[in-house]
Amino acid sequence: MADYVDACRRELGGAELPAATSVFVGGGTPSLLPPHMLATLIGDVRVTDDAEVTVECNPDDISVGALEAYRDAGVNRISIGVQSTVPHVLSALGRAHDPATVRRAAHAVGDARIASYNVDLVYGAAGESVDDWRRSIADVLALEPVPAHISAYGLTVEAGTPLAADPARHPDDDDQATKYELADDALASAGLANYEISNWARPGHECRHNTLYWSGGNYRGIGCAAHSHESGRRWWNIRTPDRYIAAVERGESTEAGSEVLDPETRLLETLQLELRTRSGVDAGALDQSDPALEGLVERCDGRLVLTRRGRLMANEVAMRLRSRVPAT
Repeated sequence: MADYVDACRRELGGAELPAATSVFVGGGTPSLLPPHMLATLIGDVRVTDDAEVTVECNPDDISVGALEAYRDAGVNRISIGVQSTVPHVLSALGRAHDPATVRRAAHAVGDARIASYNVDLVYGAAGESVDDWRRSIADVLALEPVPAHISAYGLTVEAGTPLAADPARHPDDDDQATKYELADDALASAGLANYEISNWARPGHECRHNTLYWSGGNYRGIGCAAHSHESGRRWWNIRTPDRYIAAVERGESTEAGSEVLDPETRLLETLQLELRTRSGVDAGALDQSDPALEGLVERCDGRLVLTRRGRLMANEVAMRLRSRVPAT
């Protein structure tokens, strides 16, 4: 752990970066690091006065002492990987915590005076009933303090994983659609508005860091497998920690690969991401006379925004986006 943190600090120190408007420490389980190590790394990042600084945490790693160390280093937002509050669903997802651990984690966030926190949920695991999912939503909304932001993701099957090799555990599209609508109704009733397909927040608590991704902005990733983007060029770091550490120690580049997007591809990707948000896309990005779009998009302030049915069919709508390269 110490070698990895040192390598990240060295990569960060060698990068000429402007002050960050947001920082997100994630991509795995950063809360497994001793709090002082993580706090030292975060403290090396130059940020604006109003920067949003988030750390992802497992519920069972959270303590008031750890959160206070994060807070003193500038962290003002925590994202807790809850996934479910139903024991047999947690077991199906391979998670070790229990509902009581989640409640203790939420109390610790309040006691440590962290300004805001998010809860991540996942629906569609094998054996999860609609009532199980309803219980998870209710339990999260009953936490003290109540989370100001909730992310709810449908379980997806990634190639090469144990889940992919076991078709009996694959999620059902209709089941996931029912659970999505249930979540949207419950969260909206609790005052959390949907602002991206899988994200709901109270006003002013939308995740600034993710919004940067969705708007096609520039970002810099630090650490193994971290991805970066600047003005149409994307690159990614060496994937495994041992090879990443070795490259840094040898003074070599940590870049494993890159690509440069042509203007049309970059515009299309930006539209695909914008489509997922409540601000939608420019009206000219879709053929509004296309019968396949009926009921999936609606016009709002001169832009086209997904309806709730459209959110369930977002990939279908995205396939109909048309990129337009501005004349030069």
